[in-house]
Amino acid sequence: MDPSSSAGPPHSAEQRDSHRHVLFSLPSFRSSHNNPIGIARVESEDENEPLLRRSAGESDVERRVPYGGSKKASIRAKAKYYIPSLDWIPNYSVSSLGGDVLAGFTVAAMLIPQSVSYATSLARLSPVTGLYSAAIPSIAYALLGTSRQLNVAPEAALSLIIGQTVSSIIHASPGDHPENSDALALVITSVIVVQVGIMSFVLGFFRLGFLDVVLSRALLRGFITAIAVVIAVEQFIPMLGLVALEHEVNPQTTLQKIGFLLKYGFTRFHRPTAILSFSAFLILVAVRNLKVYIKKWPILYRIPEVLVLVIVSTLLCDEFNWDEDGIDVLGVVNISTGKNFVAFPLRHSALKYVHQTTSAAVLISVIGFLDSIVAAKQNASRFGYTVSPNRELVALGAANFAASFVPGTLPAFGSITRSRINADVGGRTQFASIVCSALVLLATFFLLPALYYLPKCVLASIICMVVLSLLGETPEDIVFYWKTSSWVDMGLMILTFVLTIVWNVQTGVVVSVIISLLLVVRRSSRPRMTILGRIPGTETWKPINENPEAEEDLPGTLIVRIRENLDFANTAQLKERLRRLELYGTDPSHPSEQPRRQAARVLIFHMADMETCDASAIQILHELFEEYKSRDVDVYITHLHTGPRLAFKRGGIERLLGEGAFYQDVARAASRVQSVSRVASDVNVDGITGSR
Repeated sequence: MDPSSSAGPPHSAEQRDSHRHVLFSLPSFRSSHNNPIGIARVESEDENEPLLRRSAGESDVERRVPYGGSKKASIRAKAKYYIPSLDWIPNYSVSSLGGDVLAGFTVAAMLIPQSVSYATSLARLSPVTGLYSAAIPSIAYALLGTSRQLNVAPEAALSLIIGQTVSSIIHASPGDHPENSDALALVITSVIVVQVGIMSFVLGFFRLGFLDVVLSRALLRGFITAIAVVIAVEQFIPMLGLVALEHEVNPQTTLQKIGFLLKYGFTRFHRPTAILSFSAFLILVAVRNLKVYIKKWPILYRIPEVLVLVIVSTLLCDEFNWDEDGIDVLGVVNISTGKNFVAFPLRHSALKYVHQTTSAAVLISVIGFLDSIVAAKQNASRFGYTVSPNRELVALGAANFAASFVPGTLPAFGSITRSRINADVGGRTQFASIVCSALVLLATFFLLPALYYLPKCVLASIICMVVLSLLGETPEDIVFYWKTSSWVDMGLMILTFVLTIVWNVQTGVVVSVIISLLLVVRRSSRPRMTILGRIPGTETWKPINENPEAEEDLPGTLIVRIRENLDFANTAQLKERLRRLELYGTDPSHPSEQPRRQAARVLIFHMADMETCDASAIQILHELFEEYKSRDVDVYITHLHTGPRLAFKRGGIERLLGEGAFYQDVARAASRVQSVSRVASDVNVDGITGSR
């Protein structure tokens, strides 16, 4: 074997210097095309770690900078870390251009009709607001985001929240709003979006990106399912041509709209509108299913069926004058969304709506981030790089904040579906998003007049296709929860769904988030502990519930391993948990049952897993050990780390128990217990013999 291939560390100073020189002289890999094995980057969340972090466009190999490195180089590295475009733009590879341009065209073909649909049918705003929302935030994200494939644009669920929030504010006290409703809707939407931008940025700045692991999948599944049902109900009204009648009856809640559809949907529907809309929907479903079988023909597979449907339906409507038959069309669309193209979103006239829109902004920020980070992580895993949730929050916040200066722009976040298509077609850098945004802006300024005869019911049909995607995984999750008897997850999903349908989106999600967080707190407040037993013939101690051969061979002695750090959150129940272990063991038991074990005379704590112990935990442990001492229960501590040992000393626990209570391992503590037991037994025997 060649010695140079050895993985062992260098021993001499010269060898170490040589290895260090080689490490810093690694060549730069420009893009993922040159990295077929997908070398994963190592990224630290510690901002003070001296790393030259490489962003999305450059190398996937990290290079360490010595502590004595150039200050200028360190500033440049940090600038590239926080603004990834400073890295990937200068190092952009021409080999990525073809795939990025094709991905930009493909996503734009899908995004243009989708954005118009979301703006008109869900947010109840001008179509141009959806197009601006698909272009402006995406450019800002491409400059600041860490994901190479994430496409940032309006989302169906978030657009629906915007529409419901704006409608509730306008209808709550119509006399307080002298402006026309369209202008007021633009103002309220801008207030929400600027709040979304600020909140997302602040969450990332304070490193709260762990939110994606706090909220359960069951909660998100219940929310997405409910959103799909709400969107479907909203879109059935224009698909059946009942918009005018809806304005007369004015149903408010989703349940009221369901009742409205059941009452008038079969008797008062507009026949031409219903035929056109459901025909369009069936065509989209058929083409989507057909694409599963034609993946081997890329040209056919990449045909944007949604864009084709929009063009064809617009031409047919113009040719056969469907608008004269009562079919609503898009009509004239004003490219400007207000008096000025750019306006400060929190001007004096808009500040009065901040309080009313804050809850919606919080909801949009959380839900939008969760969808975005899932999409970003999927593509990062696929192409062998990493993304930082905190930096993603900052980038998404900056993107929405920038977009809020264009009145009426909708909140924009990442999409799992669009990001996957972006990657499948060939998108390898953020340049694909810039191409997509440029095409959307061109369509906004030059193609909108050509969509005058676009039937609005066709836009509703396009959104119903999104509903099918949202509902796609729900049956699978329900079956999974049923098979695994995950009744808490099932209940949380059903609760989120019911509350969202019966009340509104905000109520459903807020209540479910509170319950989800309470479940997290409840689980984290119960310290993980287990009872240890000896493996026969050895001095090895293992959990008895995981190792059937482990035996508790010390009568009257309970050996407990604490399997996590102790703090104020999980030590409140420590006393009760130890009592249950002492009397009932590790098996599940009800408090009404009779104890299955005798009270222990000796307790040995295995604390190898406890690396930290805060002041509250020290106080509770001191009180607990005092109680054991008062009951003449001996306490021994083993495997205690230096930090907790110092805390025990400062908190008086070492003085309470005595230095003889601390041992290096369980075997030595057990030996001490056995020797004390033998001495006590000998004393008892001598006492009995002497008395005779």
